[in-house]
Amino acid sequence: MNRHLARRFLGRLGLYVSVLLLVSPAVLFFLWMLSLSLKNELDNTAWPPVFIPNPPTLANFVDVFAKNDFLTYTINSVIVSFSATGLALLFGVPAAYGIAKTKATKAAALILIARVTPGLSYLIPLFLLFQYLGLIGTLAPLVITHLVITVPIVVWVMIGFFEGLPGELEEAALMDGATIWQAFVYVAMPLARPGITVAMILAFIFSWNNFIFGVVLAGRTTRTLPVAVYNVLTFEQISWGPLAAAALIVTAPVLLLTLLMQKEIVAGLTAGGVKGG
Repeated sequence: MNRHLARRFLGRLGLYVSVLLLVSPAVLFFLWMLSLSLKNELDNTAWPPVFIPNPPTLANFVDVFAKNDFLTYTINSVIVSFSATGLALLFGVPAAYGIAKTKATKAAALILIARVTPGLSYLIPLFLLFQYLGLIGTLAPLVITHLVITVPIVVWVMIGFFEGLPGELEEAALMDGATIWQAFVYVAMPLARPGITVAMILAFIFSWNNFIFGVVLAGRTTRTLPVAVYNVLTFEQISWGPLAAAALIVTAPVLLLTLLMQKEIVAGLTAGGVKGG
């Protein structure tokens, strides 16, 4: 019994140490970025480095919003990410249901190929298309191109959930006179709600962090936050405080969303893994 407890303790200890080793670099980098954003430029360039701001200052954040229209860029990112996520759910969830029920593996593979293909391969034809339509510099091209990212994520997350649902419930609904669409809306979707939550969060995060489409297709007033941070790096090459503040502004919404929804994410991924097995 004692040997069993010892093995269990060592197993948990090994797990915690492994997680700590994997997470600690990201945590340290985030804390260093936070430190840079709260220090003046003299402390940021001091040697040896000053880790703790004394005193902390919000001047870098004020500087970012004063010299760059970050409020507009934030609104742009919110519009693009929410629109791309909403459209991805609208198209991706029914597509995943159809693929799961018809076992259309070729369609699933095609969607996966669209996801793993580098975004640069889409840029030239899409840029020419949007230029011909006169949409360059608006938010519409960004929303449309982000669907290349968000739709495959939603489809692949939801396929596993729909494949794991008990078919007897849908068959019973069909026998009671429901249509396929009604069985999907009233039976499958409520049962797959944890998966929809996970797919929504992941799609939003990937859309929010996307850089390559925005830097090419966005105009001066339609830039998203990742592109705005790139501009801070371009014009403020040695101003590490404003650069770190801008990076935190981009990171904060995704970080807060992940922290607030971590229980739903874990529950959704666990449910999908159990059902898929």
